[in-house]
Amino acid sequence: MIKSKTHRGFALYEFKDSYNVPCSLQKSSSAEVDKIWIGVDESNPRIMASKTPQGGTGWVPYPVPEDVLINTRMHLTQDQVKELLPILKKFVKTGEI
Repeated sequence: MIKSKTHRGFALYEFKDSYNVPCSLQKSSSAEVDKIWIGVDESNPRIMASKTPQGGTGWVPYPVPEDVLINTRMHLTQDQVKELLPILKKFVKTGEI
């Protein structure tokens, strides 16, 4: 896990998930209440090759128009994180949720 700061000076942790997908945990700039951003950095949409005109097998990149926004990260308040923590701690300890 790499700790750094955003260009605006907010704490940023960068890491990869078990599929080697780039993810991050970042302090939000929200002025309302303290929040964090957490999740994958890019959506990386895929489609089954068999569903494309070229055909084939496996997953292939799926182009998304530039005018489409896909949210990939959760924007969580302290209360939301507090609610998730017991479940995450149980998973760390037992492997169950």
